Amino acid sequence: MAQSVRLLYRGQKGTIRKNHNWAPINANSAVVITAAEFSAANCRPLLGAANVYVTNIGPHGPEGGTGGVEFLLHVDWETPLDVIVTITVLGDIDVFQEV
Repeated sequence: MAQSVRLLYRGQKGTIRKNHNWAPINANSAVVITAAEFSAANCRPLLGAANVYVTNIGPHGPEGGTGGVEFLLHVDWETPLDVIVTITVLGDIDVFQEV
C-alpha cells in the first residue's frame, strides 16, 4: 500500500539538495516526489508562475538511522518561496534489470 508524507520547506531558492529520513523507505523502494509553490493564505499547493520541481530522486537504506530519500529541489524564482513537497513510497521494486 502506498504511503505519503507532505513537507513544507520555507524560503527556498535555487537548487537545494534535500534528504528526508522515513522508515517506510529503503534502498529498494519505488518513490515518487512532487513539489509546488505553497500558499499560506489557502494552506495548499499553489500553481504559481515559478518553476518548482524535483530531480535526482535516490532512495537509501538506514545509514546510521532509518531509511529515506535524497533529491534535488529546484525553485526557479527571483526571491525565496515556500514550497510543499509530497513524498510517496509505493513499496519495494519487484525486478531490477540491467539493459
